[in-house]
Amino acid sequence: MSKKPDFSNKVVLITGGGRGIGLATAIAFRKLGAKVAIGDIDLELAQQAAFKVQGYGGYLDVRLQQSFHEFVDHVEKELGPIDILINNAGIMPMGAMIEETQAITDAQIDINLRGVIHGMKAVLPKMLERQTGHIVNVASLAGKYPIPGASIYCATKFAVVGLTSAMQQELRNTPIGLSAVLPSKVTTELSSGTGDGLPIPTVEPQDVADAIIKAVQNNISEIAVPNYLTHTPKAYGLVPFWLNTGFRKLIGDDRILKGLDQNDRKSYIQRLNQLAQSK
Repeated sequence: MSKKPDFSNKVVLITGGGRGIGLATAIAFRKLGAKVAIGDIDLELAQQAAFKVQGYGGYLDVRLQQSFHEFVDHVEKELGPIDILINNAGIMPMGAMIEETQAITDAQIDINLRGVIHGMKAVLPKMLERQTGHIVNVASLAGKYPIPGASIYCATKFAVVGLTSAMQQELRNTPIGLSAVLPSKVTTELSSGTGDGLPIPTVEPQDVADAIIKAVQNNISEIAVPNYLTHTPKAYGLVPFWLNTGFRKLIGDDRILKGLDQNDRKSYIQRLNQLAQSK
């Protein structure tokens, strides 16, 4: 039987922690003794989530470096030095790239990629000073496997995977841990309206939270959710393009473009549009 992780008194900062994967991760860390800080662009949601885990909740716009630094300062005053950062905040619009507004494209790059960079720059200097700490970047299997109908999203997640890999090399002579967690389709608002349009396994937010805990506990560089897909990208890279494309056509991997339920995604898209115009 594996030993139960113990994060007693460890300070964990989670971005986008008001709902979905972020909230499930906050609850999981709290159950293991951690002190949890939840940052979210929806302040009320962040505070509600923080109440559930007896932690600290505050406003955080990961698109803005200053907002991240200010949030880190508040967390350290309330809970102490940050031991673990979970870069979780992300958005996932769907549809043809040429039909996507520039504002939505920019929002994806700002949140999914720049937000991760801002977070790492905000906490790494002090982690290096203390010679302890761990960062988890929540990417996606879409950062390994391109999905028609999610081109910009894939681009940001490919970038996060590459960023994490490069930074692991920069930090290899330090005790700082750095992990990339790559979920498949997660049953959250982000995947609403896709139905069976994504021909990949479906997982729950708790599954991703468990993988994040495992990555930190065991200092795993990269882990997929579900775990059995962790090593498949290596095989995928060996498949010739023509064969890959033929197989994709056979399974209909463009069903997102052809069968996306926009009505089911309506409230999510409205929120994304408001967010994209708010910076």
